[in-house]
Amino acid sequence: MHADHEYLRIYMNDQLALGVGWRETARRAARENQGSPLGDALETVALEIADDVSLFEAVMRRLGLARNPVKPVLAVAAERVGRLKPNGHVRSYSPLSRFVELDVLVMGIEGKKILWQNLRDLAGINLADIDFDALIERADGQRRLLEPFRKDAGREVLAV
Repeated sequence: MHADHEYLRIYMNDQLALGVGWRETARRAARENQGSPLGDALETVALEIADDVSLFEAVMRRLGLARNPVKPVLAVAAERVGRLKPNGHVRSYSPLSRFVELDVLVMGIEGKKILWQNLRDLAGINLADIDFDALIERADGQRRLLEPFRKDAGREVLAV
């Protein structure tokens, strides 16, 4: 391993930035769908993603990995800029926005699952109070919760 864990530090900071972006996407999607079953599911997932980001930051601190203050800020900015893309409506939330957000969240959840596996299996991180198997299962649960909504939203906007 590189003497000062430079590669792990860079990888972890990149993953933190992605997690922050997904957290912001989940929060926005939950707000936009508030008062519906999808909104309830998104609120649950948004809270869990926020917990995952906080836990991830704690893991970084415990490993003594310096946090890059710029990357999470850029992730939040990218999420905000992403809202400006054409969605078929001039000023309002559209069915396409809903589908794209769900699609991005599912991709992020799958990426987070791989992250937990990488930390457990490849980095060999062994912190007694971090249950990577439970975190992987939680990611699977988030995917299962959102998947029916993602499919419905996709059919609504993609079906020919």
